[in-house]
Amino acid sequence: MGKRQVIDDLSYVHFVTFTCNKRRRLLDMDRPKQIVLGVLSQELGTRQGTCVGFVVMPDHVHALVWFPEAGRLSEFMQGWKRKSSHSIDRWYRETKIKVYESVNDADSFWQKKYYSFEIYEEDKLREKLNYMHLNPVRAKLAERAVDWKWSSARWYECGKSVGVPLRWVY
Repeated sequence: MGKRQVIDDLSYVHFVTFTCNKRRRLLDMDRPKQIVLGVLSQELGTRQGTCVGFVVMPDHVHALVWFPEAGRLSEFMQGWKRKSSHSIDRWYRETKIKVYESVNDADSFWQKKYYSFEIYEEDKLREKLNYMHLNPVRAKLAERAVDWKWSSARWYECGKSVGVPLRWVY
């Protein structure tokens, strides 16, 4: 299989997905999910990005992000993954919850790569947002998308704060 190239030469919404290494459920507990979302907010602020939507699952993350300038995605993703993995690793060590080997060992927290799908049209953006929001329902983690506390579905359907500033781009 060929190497997939991430295209970031225009300003459009990126549907990004990244996964815990070996698909381990390292995000089962609430605190690691809070850290992922906190770092998302920080990195978007640092890089003048916008979050359109997100979902944090037990073993992976989806997000729709937009930047006013092209070429920002790689740096953003590197910062989000690096800072979140270090903070989660520290939390696991401090709480003495032995779930996986430390990120300082050969076994990393996140898989090395991330997947990015570039979105050019509003219809495709709505499709990806719905796909993301229904992920917890398909995984039987929630009966309805709005019941999963770790996604932007409550903001879209109920107008409730979800801990990450959101904005519709198109």
